[in-house]
Amino acid sequence: MAKAILFLEDGTSFFGESLSTVGESAGEAVFNTAMTGYQEVLTDPSYAGQIVCMTYPLIGNYGVNDEDVESDKVHVKGFVVKEFCRFHSNYRATKSLIEYLDENNIMAIEGIDTRALTRHLRVKGAMKAIISTEDFDPASLKKKLEKVPSMEGADWVKNVTTKEKYVWKAEKGSPLYKVAAVDCGIKLNILRILARLGCEVHVFPASATAEDIEAIKPDGIFISNGPGDPAAAKYIPETVKKLVGKYPIFGICLGHQILGLALGGSTYKLKFGHHGANHPVKDLLDNRIGITSQNHGFCVDMKSLGEDEVEMIDINLNDQTLEGLRHKKYPILSFQHHPEAAPGPRDAQYLFDHFINLMQEHKKT
Repeated sequence: MAKAILFLEDGTSFFGESLSTVGESAGEAVFNTAMTGYQEVLTDPSYAGQIVCMTYPLIGNYGVNDEDVESDKVHVKGFVVKEFCRFHSNYRATKSLIEYLDENNIMAIEGIDTRALTRHLRVKGAMKAIISTEDFDPASLKKKLEKVPSMEGADWVKNVTTKEKYVWKAEKGSPLYKVAAVDCGIKLNILRILARLGCEVHVFPASATAEDIEAIKPDGIFISNGPGDPAAAKYIPETVKKLVGKYPIFGICLGHQILGLALGGSTYKLKFGHHGANHPVKDLLDNRIGITSQNHGFCVDMKSLGEDEVEMIDINLNDQTLEGLRHKKYPILSFQHHPEAAPGPRDAQYLFDHFINLMQEHKKT
């Protein structure tokens, strides 16, 4: 272990100790309020470009395993905790979290006051930060952060999307539906759930054209979660625009924001985003409240969408932001939170059934 600093762009410093990986790593500092699910957080492509602070004080008590990953690698730029657990215990564990972070060369720092850091980010907002074991000079670190691009205006999708199209087979026999998924940073549990519901998922790179997608004659279109500013990835909503009205479309997280843009709306950056597995959301259609998993820094502005065409169907009960929308004419719906629940509660997993119903009804016509 080595002495380490977490330096924020506003000049605030936090000192702690690093794990085996030394050096420097910079990104946008955000906090996550989940008590568990750290392996899913680390491997969630939506965290690309970010340094994640876990608000729960002891992280790593159940180790890591080979099954709970959400992609093929760790995406976070850095990991900040109060204390790493040295003695993990779980029958599924294959190694400790510390070993996992070291093997993936992730800059991780412990021993800082994560409550103070979280409060600072809530008050001042998410901001650029750098973890270093080499440089402790504020003036020098500030200059380095000036060269780090802001998350606002940054297209991170191109860094995490699949390079080639691939197919995820449906479970148990012949597929009931063929789904074209636009991969903006798709999580594996989304694919697992769609496969369980009888979908054969054709996963396309985010750069795929409408013609590429229509060539497979899909029963429905899925727009996935992903990192960065949705408005910076202009090519995706332009593609989705060409598919509106032709197929049922379902979006999650960044996919929800992409749909908002494709339908003529706009997005804006949240002060510190929503990151965690305990966010209450109200389903306005069924008048039910669920606790949801969330990970995003941008939001669709409901006022920018035409009320005659689009309606809000889910609302965040913490800050009243838009959490779900559907089109009044076309079979289109999307949600800002993560109904695939990885990590997080399964309260909202039923929303995948809405997509299945849309495809079922569309096939009839």
